[in-house]
Amino acid sequence: MDTLLKKSDVAARLKNLKGWSHRGLEITRHYKFSDFIAAMVFVNHVADLADAMDHHPDILIQYNNVKLTLSTHSAGGLTEKDFELARRIDA
Repeated sequence: MDTLLKKSDVAARLKNLKGWSHRGLEITRHYKFSDFIAAMVFVNHVADLADAMDHHPDILIQYNNVKLTLSTHSAGGLTEKDFELARRIDA
């Protein structure tokens, strides 16, 4: 099982992630694209990354806007997996 991060660890890791915010037991980032197709290309890329890690985000798609929410549900909050996936998405 994955180890939950302490609040101080979450804050430290969040400083290295541009555009991500922390609320409760999750981190979130919003993305805006030129159109729906561009948003879907991005979401499919995220799906490939997430599936390779066996760690799947919550994804909300509203036309050209995408909201990603990361949390390790099996651990009940944020773990290193969430921050690693966020880093890979942003790379």
